[in-house]
Amino acid sequence: MAFNIQQSYSKMNEGEVLLAYKGSINTDLITNVLDVVESKLEDARSVSSVKKKVYSVLVESLQNLYHHIEDLPGDMKEQFDTRFGILVVSRMDDLYRISTGNFVRSSKVKHLKEKIDKINSLTRDELKDMYKFVLNYQKITDKGGGGLGLIDIAKKTGNKLEYSFQKYNNDYYFFNLNIYVTEPSE
Repeated sequence: MAFNIQQSYSKMNEGEVLLAYKGSINTDLITNVLDVVESKLEDARSVSSVKKKVYSVLVESLQNLYHHIEDLPGDMKEQFDTRFGILVVSRMDDLYRISTGNFVRSSKVKHLKEKIDKINSLTRDELKDMYKFVLNYQKITDKGGGGLGLIDIAKKTGNKLEYSFQKYNNDYYFFNLNIYVTEPSE
């Protein structure tokens, strides 16, 4: 089955959606998204520490999305801005889900899978050690990061990062990342 952006977007819109966006990812959007979600979290029935964690993870997710967006496949440039991405923040039962989606070049898929699988395999203490190691020894990339974003998200949430890659064509995949912030049980 061929990749369909609308189907992926619809699938990401599960649960009680606080915010759903599909389009150009830029600094103005990030500011607006953070304002909207902060306002909706204030009205939510969640405990304060969970709201802070959701907001913090959202900031990191938006930074990752903004800094790692690839140019769109040629045939999609007429439909969407070249800095295209998807963001959905929703609540489902006792958790919040932050879902992001963007196109990545085929050449980067293996490295990204390996990185996320490595992060998912680590214990909380191992994540802390990895974070410190990367912080102290990694170079800042040309995109402004040192590779801390996904480690920090996993460390803050205590949950595994859920991801998928859907092949678009030989040069591109659509990367979907789901991050879960769990409400503590009473």
